[in-house]
Amino acid sequence: MARLSVNINKIATLRNSRGGNNPDVLQAALACERFGAQGITVHPRPDERHIRYKDVFDLKAHIRTELNIEGNSREEKFVRLVLDTLPAQVTLVPDDPGQLTSNHGWDTIKHRDYLRDICALFKGEGIRVSIFVDPDPKMVAAAADTGADRVELYTEGYARAYHGNREQAIAPYVEAANEALEAGLGLNAGHDLDLHNLRYFNEHIPGLLEVSIGHALISDALYLGLEETVKRYLAQLTGGG
Repeated sequence: MARLSVNINKIATLRNSRGGNNPDVLQAALACERFGAQGITVHPRPDERHIRYKDVFDLKAHIRTELNIEGNSREEKFVRLVLDTLPAQVTLVPDDPGQLTSNHGWDTIKHRDYLRDICALFKGEGIRVSIFVDPDPKMVAAAADTGADRVELYTEGYARAYHGNREQAIAPYVEAANEALEAGLGLNAGHDLDLHNLRYFNEHIPGLLEVSIGHALISDALYLGLEETVKRYLAQLTGGG
């Protein structure tokens, strides 16, 4: 069964809009765990516009499930943060400076040598490494050559096309997933997965281990409450509900 890692960036965004510590990012993460989430994801950025670096240390010290830190490993401060906190997983995302949100995966062919070095650095500290990639079998195959443990498929394209033709929308993701399995890579996925499209994705992607979901889940929690929302997302992954 694919695991649910809740990305809590949006909770931090709300907190930062007024200063202070309301809502409390750590308490929200602990609540997600109590409600059944199997992991917590954060994506700190250099300007700390949502998750702050201090948040990551607090989370690592208190959560009991897996901590997944996403971010741009070309930023020295990010690399230091990962090495200082030693999360269960680091997800390498090729963010451009000032980027609003992640919108593309790594070119694992062009950047293969760099990715080999950074994967070796993190894996040497016992951290599982996942590389954020577009649903392109060539990029998945090249990711295997970097020494990464997993790839995370960037799913915005699937989410955008889902309501038009879901069979067509998911086809490249199935192909990429099969390539990951053949290459011996674990498979994660994330970006714009929600209560409408998650079940179909989970049912049709072979070898899916983990989904990271933040914006849609936190938005749904405004209407449904956090506990009910986490349970509904879990149901999409278990076939319940």
